[in-house]
Amino acid sequence: MALGKTAHPLRILTWHIHGSYLYYLVHSPHEFYLPVKPGRPEGYGGRSGSFPWPDNVHDVPAEEVGSLEIDCVLYQSHKNYLEDQFEILSSDQQRLPRIFLEHDPPRQHPTDTLHPVDDPEILLVHVTHFNELMWDNGRTPTRVIDHGVTVPEGARYSGEIDRGIVIVNGLPTRGRRLGLDVFERVREEVALDLVGMQSEDLGGLGPLPHDELLKLEGHYRFIFNPIRYTSLGLSICEAMMLGMPIIGLATTEIVTAVKNGVSGYVGTDVNRLVEHMQRLLYDRNEASRLGERARHQALKRFNIRRFVSDWNEAFAMITSRKPAIRKPVA
Repeated sequence: MALGKTAHPLRILTWHIHGSYLYYLVHSPHEFYLPVKPGRPEGYGGRSGSFPWPDNVHDVPAEEVGSLEIDCVLYQSHKNYLEDQFEILSSDQQRLPRIFLEHDPPRQHPTDTLHPVDDPEILLVHVTHFNELMWDNGRTPTRVIDHGVTVPEGARYSGEIDRGIVIVNGLPTRGRRLGLDVFERVREEVALDLVGMQSEDLGGLGPLPHDELLKLEGHYRFIFNPIRYTSLGLSICEAMMLGMPIIGLATTEIVTAVKNGVSGYVGTDVNRLVEHMQRLLYDRNEASRLGERARHQALKRFNIRRFVSDWNEAFAMITSRKPAIRKPVA
């Protein structure tokens, strides 16, 4: 990794919360340390999963974190901030430069929930403008860093499978928020395959390794996102980067990413969305046209180099250091 002459990689302590996001985050030119515990419980999974973790990602036993030399702490869940830091960080580490990365919109109330981080000394990074808008951020300074994604070389949309694909983890147990009822309603009229953890319970294909999933999904005619209330799923950004047309509910940040009739269709009328899906199953050329525009949009908006640059600036700001420069992994 080539760094600027006056720049040095930061040593960043963070937790494994969202594997896909963490995988893209560590494209940044810094050293990331992940606490691990026996059995790898939530947040302490380290270099787990099917991701091709680069050499700048290091597992550290949770009991050794307190003696680790680090430059800043990146919290990624409310539990990290409210509980975990007091369990594994030393008092000095708790006073280091800190960022809280908020992955989700507020759950308790969509507009009137005060974010648990109410501290002018911490930078609150939201992954979408929707998140920043909906949270009451209190005294905490905020910044939005839009998603950045990559896809395996040669993985592109072909769309020869006359079915749609739905990629949602835990859909059987996460209910209406993730659109279980919407998915079940739509698949009565449209051929859909569900992928993700626990998808087997609904007749789905189960979870697939990250790169394997990206190579598979491009063969489907379109991707459908049934989620009512979320941020912006990385699976949507990845599908756009593959060149897939997107169908989804016109709720949250997806409305800024998908343009109707250009890169797919979003709406709140599920019956109308079903009509769009059925038309794409019939008209493969139209699906290809939408997918091509979706990829064009993704290359501009979800470029991994822009993502790395934005994170570099955030890290530099909180540590008052010049951001390091590295050509990210393609």
